[in-house]
Amino acid sequence: MRLVFAGTPDAAVPSLRVLTASAHDVAAVVTRTDAPLGRKRVLTPSSVAQAATDLGLSVVKTDRLDDAATAEIARLAPDLGVIVAYGGLVREPLLSTPRHGWINLHFSLLPAWRGAAPVQRALVAGDSVIGAGVFQLVAALDAGDVFDEIRYRVPPLATADRVLADLAEQGAELLHRVVDQIAAGTARAVPQSGEPTYAPKLTAEDGRLDWTRPADEILARWRGTTPEPGAFTTLEGARVKVIELHRADAESALAPGRLALDGSAIRVGTGTDPLLLARVQPAGKSAMAAGDWYRGIRSAEPVVGS
Repeated sequence: MRLVFAGTPDAAVPSLRVLTASAHDVAAVVTRTDAPLGRKRVLTPSSVAQAATDLGLSVVKTDRLDDAATAEIARLAPDLGVIVAYGGLVREPLLSTPRHGWINLHFSLLPAWRGAAPVQRALVAGDSVIGAGVFQLVAALDAGDVFDEIRYRVPPLATADRVLADLAEQGAELLHRVVDQIAAGTARAVPQSGEPTYAPKLTAEDGRLDWTRPADEILARWRGTTPEPGAFTTLEGARVKVIELHRADAESALAPGRLALDGSAIRVGTGTDPLLLARVQPAGKSAMAAGDWYRGIRSAEPVVGS
């Protein structure tokens, strides 16, 4: 079939590569416009834009799938539109422009975690099994019938970047299989079943760790917000990014937020058992061993979250 692919971040690149290497023809790649990155705010192509250029594919850069983008896509007469984390809505008449409409690879087991941040929200919620599914795109948010899905057991202490990278690779093969089935006329989609949950985009404040909460809940929030938007705590009002967090080997009584030096790391009290803070990044400084940061704290009895 003749495909139009829409995607933007790293997680969409494996799908683009798999489809480009398949028997299908990727007529064009739609992605968001170059964004300013880094301290110098250098305009940088999206991961998908860079991959498409490397593959010699035609690229359409747009932040909105408006009338102009719709006309450009319609001119290509695609059989199928494929979307993986593009970051924008597909509305009519574009929704019906390809002969088979659009399909979407989404990183959750629908109807769980519809929305922009399914992996991150699932980890914050403490889900141990998540997955990915390919569904028919409809006007309502992530509500279309599902063609196929895979299940994924989350590795212990895996953070959002690791989980998303795994799902991106496995999901690319799933997507390829569904595209082949649509081409062959054998694809069958079934309606979603169950109560939906939603996964809005994370904000910076979602990364705040509340040490009065149970240790498992704090770890889940750290996993879901690492590396983006970044888990953090505060000490005397100054923000400290939490780069690496573990369960503590030995239990000891510590009040929530209270710190105790443990070699190159720090034990920190929670609402239940202490956790081990291994690496941190104080505001305006590079990441460092938490023990080194602790030794520079002037307070005799430091408490994070203060």
